[in-house]
Amino acid sequence: MSCNPNALFITGTDTGVGKTLVSVSLVKALVKHGLRVSVMKPIASGSEHTPAGLRNADALALAEASNVTVPYATTNPYCFEPAISPHIAAEEAKIDVNVGLIKSRFEALAGGADFVVVEGAGGWYAPISRTQWMADLPKALGIPTLLVVGVRLGCLNHALLSKQAIEAAGVEWAGWVANAIDPTLERAAENLSSLERMLGSEPLAVFPFAPDGRPDVRCGEHMGRRLSLISF
Repeated sequence: MSCNPNALFITGTDTGVGKTLVSVSLVKALVKHGLRVSVMKPIASGSEHTPAGLRNADALALAEASNVTVPYATTNPYCFEPAISPHIAAEEAKIDVNVGLIKSRFEALAGGADFVVVEGAGGWYAPISRTQWMADLPKALGIPTLLVVGVRLGCLNHALLSKQAIEAAGVEWAGWVANAIDPTLERAAENLSSLERMLGSEPLAVFPFAPDGRPDVRCGEHMGRRLSLISF
């Protein structure tokens, strides 16, 4: 399949592994490199009512890091209030998720930026409807995928399954980053070494445990430099 090297889809080994932290860090790093960076959170659940309408915290964090201003609905076409699986939230709202609409919004973003960072929701196979999965988005958009591995007990299995699924879908593998989400994990260094061996490459960055959820700028810059060798 054709692939747009100036965009990246961020997926994770599960929900709550730090996709937004990594995505925001990457956006800030690319902006620092002098690029015009647009962002997208195609589908988000777990949002709050504001005077401007429903708003998702992850989508807002991405938009704040970006240096390209677009309407919120372009950044986050599908925004649902309950913090539940997107396909259930969409069914309850009686909304059909249209991948074609997401693609058109992405193309509009790509046309006005040097690079687009697209953050998924949940893991690779998180359902977005009864017949569609998050995996369908990078396939439709034609962009590589970066895997965020939440380093905790069980991550080895989740990481390898995710990589195999990404490659089986015909989506370009852009690499992986490690995010230390469990500060009590025993043998953390050994787990990282196992991940490198199983995934076939070193991580583009290793994010330390961040109890406040704030992006690590240095990790983002390192990730941006490594990615520059692959794409832009």
